[in-house]
Order: sequence, then C-alpha cells, then structure tokens
Amino acid sequence: MVYFKMTHIFHLAIVLLISCSFVNVFGSKQSLVAPTKIGDGYRLVSLQESSDGGLLGLLKVNQKNNIYGPDIPHLQLYIKHETDDRLRIHITDAQQQRWEVPYDLLPRDKPPQQRPSKQTTIPINAAAFSSGELIFSYITDPFSFAVKRTSTGQTLFNSSTPYNSLVFKDQYIEISTSLPHDASLYGLGENSQPHGIKLYPNDPYTLWTTDQSAINLNMDLYGSHPVYMDLRNGHAHGVLLLNSNGMDIIYRGDSLTYKVIGGVLDFYVFAGPTPLGVVDQYTQLIGRPAPMPYWSLGFHQCRWGYHNLSVVEDVVENYNKAQIPLDVIWNDDDHMDGHKDFTLNPVAYPRPKLLDFLQRIHDRGMKYIVIIDPGIGVNSTYGTYQRGIAKDVFIKYNGKPYLAQVWPGAVNFPDFMNPATVSWWVDEVRRFHELVPVDGLWIDMNEASNFCSGLCTIPEGRICPNGTGPGWVCCLDCKNITNTKWDDPPYKINASGTHVPIWYKTIATSAVHYNGVREYDAHSMYGFSHAIATHKALEGLNGKRPFILSRSTFVGSGKYTAHWTGDNQGTWNDIKYSIYTMLNFGLFGVPMVGSDICGFYPQPTEELCNRWIELGAFYPFSRDHANYYSPRQELYQWETVATSARNALGMRYKLLPYLYTLTYEAHTTGAPIARPLFFSFPNIPQLYGLSTQFLLGESLMVSPVLDQGRTNVSAVFPPGTWYSLFDQSQVINSKDLKPITLDAPLHVINVHLYQNTILPMQRGGMISKDARMTPFTLIVTFPVGSTDSNAKGKLYLDNDELPEMRLGNGQSSYIDFSASASKKTVKVWSDVQESKYALDKGWYIEKITVLGSSGIGGSFAVEVEGESDILDVSKVEVVQTEHKFFDEIMKDSDVKKSMMVEVGGLKIPIGKKFTMSWNMGISW
Repeated sequence: MVYFKMTHIFHLAIVLLISCSFVNVFGSKQSLVAPTKIGDGYRLVSLQESSDGGLLGLLKVNQKNNIYGPDIPHLQLYIKHETDDRLRIHITDAQQQRWEVPYDLLPRDKPPQQRPSKQTTIPINAAAFSSGELIFSYITDPFSFAVKRTSTGQTLFNSSTPYNSLVFKDQYIEISTSLPHDASLYGLGENSQPHGIKLYPNDPYTLWTTDQSAINLNMDLYGSHPVYMDLRNGHAHGVLLLNSNGMDIIYRGDSLTYKVIGGVLDFYVFAGPTPLGVVDQYTQLIGRPAPMPYWSLGFHQCRWGYHNLSVVEDVVENYNKAQIPLDVIWNDDDHMDGHKDFTLNPVAYPRPKLLDFLQRIHDRGMKYIVIIDPGIGVNSTYGTYQRGIAKDVFIKYNGKPYLAQVWPGAVNFPDFMNPATVSWWVDEVRRFHELVPVDGLWIDMNEASNFCSGLCTIPEGRICPNGTGPGWVCCLDCKNITNTKWDDPPYKINASGTHVPIWYKTIATSAVHYNGVREYDAHSMYGFSHAIATHKALEGLNGKRPFILSRSTFVGSGKYTAHWTGDNQGTWNDIKYSIYTMLNFGLFGVPMVGSDICGFYPQPTEELCNRWIELGAFYPFSRDHANYYSPRQELYQWETVATSARNALGMRYKLLPYLYTLTYEAHTTGAPIARPLFFSFPNIPQLYGLSTQFLLGESLMVSPVLDQGRTNVSAVFPPGTWYSLFDQSQVINSKDLKPITLDAPLHVINVHLYQNTILPMQRGGMISKDARMTPFTLIVTFPVGSTDSNAKGKLYLDNDELPEMRLGNGQSSYIDFSASASKKTVKVWSDVQESKYALDKGWYIEKITVLGSSGIGGSFAVEVEGESDILDVSKVEVVQTEHKFFDEIMKDSDVKKSMMVEVGGLKIPIGKKFTMSWNMGISW
C-alpha cells in the first residue's frame, strides 16, 4: 500500500532533481556529479600472510583532513581467495570494531582476529596475489588495488582512478573503480530505471530502503542491493559491496564511485565468466533462493478494498465462472480489526464464515494469503502488543519503544535483530494460524515505513487517527531530530532524489536495536530481518514449505522470500519498467518476482490490462493487485481482458512443470527464472541493452506488446531457429539481429522456443493442483531441416509441501531428456534419477512433438526400461505438418522440408527411462 500524499511530493522531487542538478532542497548544495577532492588517500605500510591463508595489511592515512569528519588513521586490509572464482577485499578500522552486516543474519567467514603488523616494510614483496581465476594486485602509495582475470588478463576492478583515492572516515567512505568503454553494467537497486536494464551513465543510484512508490524514477525504493554485473565481450563478472549503510553510487560510464555513510568496505568479486556463473557464485555466498511451493506459480488475485468476506467469495466464484485460472486469493488489511496484525474484523470477516470459506477453497486446492505489516498498534487491550511489551521486543529511543504511525495509528516496531523478538514473532504467527489457517504471509511496509518523522508522542485530547481523513496523514505530535550524528550525518545521500533527511518517514536513525545497534546502520536490513523471522515462523507451523512475499529486500533476502515491485501505476511506461525490475531481481538472487498486473493505481485502460496480463502471465510471480481507491480490475471485469487471460494464463498453466523446474534450478544454482537474452547469448553485444524481451530459463523467449494501439511487435531473434509456442508449425529461422515485426492482435502474446531444447508441458487447467496431475507432452526442437543436431531438457518433480527442495528424500524425481537427429535417425530418450516418486504419482507422457526434422520415414520403435513390448505401437498416432516459415527469406536454400512431427497415443511412465526412435523421411 502507499500513502498518496507522498506521490505528489515525489513528483515534485523529480522536477526539483532535474531543475536544480541535485541541489539539496533542505539547504545543502551537494552535487553527485562534481567530485570533491578529499585528502591523498592511504599508504600500505605492511603486508603479511594471515592465519587462514589470505593477506593482512596495514594502511596509514597520508594527509588528514576534516571534510565529512576526521580520517580513521589506520586501516586493516584483508584479502582472501575464498574460492577459485570468488575474491574478498575487506577494509576496516585497524583499531576499533565497526558495524558490519551481522554474520548471524548473513553467514560467511569472518576476517582473522590477528592484528596486522605495524612494521614499515612489506614482508611480501610480490605486488600480486593470485589464485584460481582472479589476481589481486596493488600500488603501495597512494594505496589502490586491482583485480584481474587470470585467463585473459582483463582488469575487472581498479581503484586507481582520476577521482579520490581511498577515503575512510567514520561516516563517509569513498572508493572508485575505473571502467572500460565497453563495460555494460546491471544491478544496483532497487530503483525504477527508465532507460532499461543497463545502468545509465550519470543517473543517480542511491541505496536506502524507502517507502515511495515505484513510479518514482531513479530513486531509492524498497530494497538495497549494492551488487552489479559487468558484461564485456562475452565475459561477465560481478562485484558486491556488502554494506547496509546508506550510499550513493555514481556511475559515469568510465568509472563507478561509492560514497557510503558508514560500515566497512567488504568487496566480493565474482569471476563468472558467464552471466549464469556470476549469479551462481553470488548466491553461493549470500544464500540460494528459497524453494517455492508449486501453487505459488499459479495465478494470484488481490485488492486493497475487499471490504468483507462476501466480496472475496464473489471474486473467487467469478474467476471460476469466467474460466480464468486462479490458485491464490489474497487479503490486504481489510480482514483486520482496526488494521492490527494478527486480528480479524468480527463484522466484515467473521471467523466461522471465514473458516467455512477456507475449507471450501482448500478442498478445491486453492490457497489464502494475508498481509502482515511490522508496525504493532499501541493498544493496551491488544494481545500482540501486550505480549510484545512484556517481552521487550521493540526498537528503542531513549530507553522506550520508538513511537511511529502506520495504518493502526500509533505503533511500535519489532526489533527483529533481537532473538527474543524472533521468538515472540514466531509465537504470534502460530497464534494467528490457529485463528486463521493461512497458506502464506505477505510482509509489507517493512522499509520501515512511517507516516510521521522524528520523535513523536501520542497527542492528548484527540483521537489519532480520527477515522475521517486519509490514514496516511501523520496525526502524532512530532519534532525533528537533528542533534545527533546519526540523524544528521556530514554527508547527505541523495535520499528520495532530493537529499531528504534519512530519518524522513521512517524510524529515527538514532533509534537503537538489540545490542546497541543503531537504526542508522541497520535500517536497510529491516525487511531482511523481518523476512528471516517470518520464514522461521511459517516453517515451524506444520513442516510445510513457506511462502512469503516481502516488499523490502536486502542482500540475501531471496533465501527467504519472494518479491513484488511495489506500488506501480497503470501506465504504458510502468508495464515496461516492470520488465527491467524483474530482470534486476533475478541478478539480486530473488528470482520469484513480479509486478502488480494492470497497475496498482489508478485504473488502467482496457487495452493496457489486456497487454499486461499477457505479459504478467509470464512473470515468475503472477498477481493482479489494485488500490483501495481504484475501480475494480479483476481479469473478468472486461470480456476482452478475460479472453487474453484465458489465452495467456492457459499457456502458463501448461508450462507449470517447466517453471517449477526453473525454481529448482534457481534454488540449487541461483539461476534467474526470468533472464535477459544475453544470459543465453553473451557473445552478442547488440543484446546487452535489450529490455523489452526476456527469457524464461535458457530458451523460452517472451516478446510482449508494450505500447498503446499496437497490433504487432518488433522483436529481435538471436541467430538460430525459433518456434512459436502457441502455433508450433510457425518457424522463424533467424540469421541476424534485424528486428522482425510479428503480428500481435489484442489477445496474442508472442512466445518462442529456441532450437536444441526439450520442453516438458502438461495439459493445463483451472488450478495448479489439477493441472499438475495431467499427462505430459515433450516439445523437442531442432534447427530446421536438422540432420545432425541434439536437444536437451529437464524436469524436477517433488512433494512441494516439504520444506526442502532436493533429491534424496524419497519424495522427488529428476528426469534428463535428450534427443538427437543424426545419421538419418531421430532419437528421443530419458534418464531418471530417483524414479519412485514419479511412478507413485502415475505421471506419464502422452505425446512427443519433434520440431525441425525432416519427418518420420519408418522404423518407429519405443523402448521403456529396455523393454520394447511395453507400449502398444498400434495405438500410436502420428501427425506430420510442414513448417510455415515466417518469411521465405528465412528458409535455408538447402532445407527441402522441415516438419512438425506429433507422436501421440503414448502412455510412457515419466518415472521410467525410455527411448523412442525413427528414421527420417515423410513416408509414415
């Protein structure tokens, strides 16, 4: 949810940003572009081997100055090749401990405790430290370092730049890296990027978790992810600065400068060299993405403003009448009593009727999710609050729970860094689940959002809020806090695009967490710690796999939660931005991501909602959600939208086994579900900025219509053969990157499958539970007219209620599919790991469709587990259709015929190895 008053402020902020060149509207004239000369850096005075096989050095400041505060005189430098493709560079105060991302929240190795030598000589004389695929080198004075790729000598990071040498103060740290002209950068979020997925020179990149709607471009939004991927000439690497403090990152095209207001420099460089390799190495460090339940890949419907249970019941029934698939129905805070967490409105959502409704949808296989905000209403009769006070679980200011305002009115914020708070939260979730058996939780407003600013008290003599005005208008008595270094730091990050105070509309940054940690340091981790506690709570309920959707995220959040891109608008620009943000979150290790389909507010046009459900049906997380003040926009509200929904979601539900296999791949390797095209084609620089098309997995390409009034779409097809998923007889045999104009009337989205792929599909259905039990079809794709080619595919199946997503537990199976077209023979076969689960479920393949061969000429044979008489070949049905080329120019001159061969009437158990073969030809 969003408080709309802020929307107008931030529209104004955009204007101010452009007209004032980042002038601080609060009085400071601080530019993000013009660099300020600060000192002469540090010099390396000693370097020795550390106890864990790394290097430990001592840095001494060259010339002290007081710009943004005094320098820290001595720094500890720690370098470690943690794996063959991951290098860590850690710089901190050599004499006093500084704030770092807590090691218990984000587990990783700690630097050794030993102190660096104070000798003025450098015992290790070599200026380079090499291991695996990365080389660390340095210059002694002023100290700088570089990281190079061993195999190519390419420099990946180089802190020797024309800008400031290393600056390290208590509340201001600056370091830069130079970049070559051919570097394409991605990441550094969360923000809405107007220019596409690539980082754009001179755009501001500020990281400070903030509740402002996603319509605000180039501003700090809900999450903080200080990581980027750099792609150059087919080689990718990644750089993470693991730091939770507020920061500006200035990208000039030829350099990148970090300006951080606290913490340490804790860099990790990931060697790649493929984009998938970078994300694999990144998530190996920060945590693999969470396993997702199968039903979470179905379609979700939500709205802020389902005023009572009858409305929710009608929504579910209307989806069913419209024959539009629906798996999950959601409630925003309408179900709550006075907007208070873990409560039910006894009038609008009476418990007996709600339980009856849930029993009915659960019997059907549907799920129910509700929202839970972190702010706990200050109310002496409210059990959750009473128990929280008794267990001392709230963030403090001057020894008392910090007072803020959110939807219930006055609230206190739980301190999720406190183990006692986590235990209390787990218990509150348990109590609520006993009241209402929800299937997942939606954690929102956890940046943390506050409708007030500063130090507040509950007003005497008036009700707050009074129930007559907007709930997001501050009604507490508040005063600004500017007398502490945490609330008024010397360097002002570009918060909200106008250098607003960092305590504005959030928790006071001088407030205190467990063990004396300041909000100043931990602020951007609040949603992360909230997700960890919620995940623990759900996992402990009944042993089922949790599902959590969080608005605020941080490095490592994907291990616990899915994400949606927040409060967007129903505009043609926002539908484009949704793709950019979705693809970025795949890089951030949060692959289960999507945007509010049709826009959160205001009401979209009918045409836009048509196009948005066509696109949104292929988001990893697919949900329609709308604002309290917007007209209803469920997919059945317009008949044209219902038609588009049945078409696009119908295909999504056929693809569920493929999507679920991608979630397994994400969980085991970090691979994004939705990916930029350069993930599969990294050697084609022309694809590096392509932001209007994307891949699901390696080879399924989505090319949506994103502009008003269009009945076609211009799409790029990397060289090779692409088959239309909706009409597999349609072929595009691309030889170059010249855009192709595809027909796309109102109800059509273009989705194409690349050559050398085997795609598992099912029949689909109205709900994932039913769709999951239908027979399988395999789509095998070869280059057109293939006489010598191969194809691969995979399928993961499991009991999706189990918390773990893995093989070896007796309740999962994994199938590798292979195919070849060579020596005038087509062959399709499988290899099965742990077949029992698939066999027990009775899944089978009913059809295999082979695209791109020259057809069946004879000698058809099928073997299942080595037995050739298991299948009645007389019942096999074969249909051959000649492919239709998009353009005759695309047809190779030496391709005489390219056929679509459909082999139906099969009943091959998917848990058994099989081989099918035939001679190529067209005589069948």
